Amino acid sequence: MLKLPSGFAFDYANLSGPGKVTDADIAGVAGRISAAHAAVQHMRASGEVRGHLSKDGTPEKVLFSQLPYVAAGNLNSPQSIQRLKDFGATLRHHTDAVIHFGIGGSYLGNRVLFDAHGGEFWNSRSSADRDGYPELYFSGNNIDPQRTSDLISHILAAAKAKAPYRLLLVVVSKSGGTLDTMANFMVVYDALRRVPGLEISVVAVTDPAEGDKATLLKKLARENGWRTFAVPDGVGGRFSVFSEVGLVTAACIGFDIDAFLAGARAMDQACAGGDPWANPALLNAVLKYLSAANHGRNIEIFMPYADRLKAVAEWYIQLLAESLGKRADRQGREVFYGRTPVVAVGTTDMHAQTQQHQDGPRDKVVQFVRVGFWQPDPVIPAAFPAVRELAKFASLRMSQALDAALAANAEALSRDGRYSAVFTLPKLDAFHLGELLYLLALSVAYEGELADVDAFDQPGVEAYKRIMAPKLEALKKGQ
Repeated sequence: MLKLPSGFAFDYANLSGPGKVTDADIAGVAGRISAAHAAVQHMRASGEVRGHLSKDGTPEKVLFSQLPYVAAGNLNSPQSIQRLKDFGATLRHHTDAVIHFGIGGSYLGNRVLFDAHGGEFWNSRSSADRDGYPELYFSGNNIDPQRTSDLISHILAAAKAKAPYRLLLVVVSKSGGTLDTMANFMVVYDALRRVPGLEISVVAVTDPAEGDKATLLKKLARENGWRTFAVPDGVGGRFSVFSEVGLVTAACIGFDIDAFLAGARAMDQACAGGDPWANPALLNAVLKYLSAANHGRNIEIFMPYADRLKAVAEWYIQLLAESLGKRADRQGREVFYGRTPVVAVGTTDMHAQTQQHQDGPRDKVVQFVRVGFWQPDPVIPAAFPAVRELAKFASLRMSQALDAALAANAEALSRDGRYSAVFTLPKLDAFHLGELLYLLALSVAYEGELADVDAFDQPGVEAYKRIMAPKLEALKKGQ
């Protein structure tokens, strides 16, 4: 087990050793591991990644590893962080609800922060229980006519019950032309902007370029007097949770931005050395890479044992799929690289997916995520003492039952020669969440180097976009 001073731990016992990824496997790629670490160190220092080009075919820096460091001249500066905090303070005891419009990394990272901080019932709490922060809803992450209409109806009903009703729309699009996001935003904005007693304001999160290079969204913001935040250059959407893209949501709900970035920074510093047994991101990348390359484990089940971390699994799906799902390596050879990621959640999917994990093809590695300390942590009562089957687990804390379930799942898999590992967060808070998300982001950078693929482009996404544009134009002409 690799355990950091913070208490964050990576237990790889069921992923490394006889019958799993062996010392010989690791020794066989020792040179590649050293080269991968050197490449990531160079990326950290300069933003340069070998062979990486933007979707326009021009050299592009990769700067996500700068984000945990708040300093003058950095993407996150003391001034930009204070501006986010000031923005959040203006919403307290003033704004009733926020609707966040974004897709991909502009949605998933924000959802992670919202779920970890507020949970499923945030919007049902009183304003006092939310410490004066607004309700928050998500839209723009799918083009769904029914849900968008339902959201509008919900806001209209709330505005009818309380006047004035103050609503903030946060729209996130680097280009300003993202179909899913902008379609939902325009439908909601147009339906609500003239409703008596409903006061709407808008925040645009987009490319910071000005003048002739300003995006469509930036121009709209300028014309309408909307506040703006930046989608920074050099930070792909799947890495953007540590930038203003994600931190805007943090500000809206009172999530601890400083602790979150401190956790990411601590993990970056823990991953500074080239010894994989002391560098959790490098070790994770090496073991997952070799599990696939040498042992056929081409599917990764990401399985947190916490409902509030399900969104982390969904965020990780995009991170892994877009970063490592690549047709060609850097030499242009077809390699069709990448593990297929699958979302699972704790005991929910022990009753749904585990049958396949345990008895299906030996093509999976299961990545568990565990929370060490829960607060609150109810005791399971002896509500029916005469029922022996229920008395067996009465008096246990719920966390004890949860840990026993995870341990049993891992042991059953291991006994049958199946691969798994456990990340443990000492508790679910902003600091340890920052550690986990940054470890996963840095891991894909390392694994891209091990596999010799560009972990920072997404040419497959551009393929469908080229097909979709003329289809939309044809629909317009046919109206």
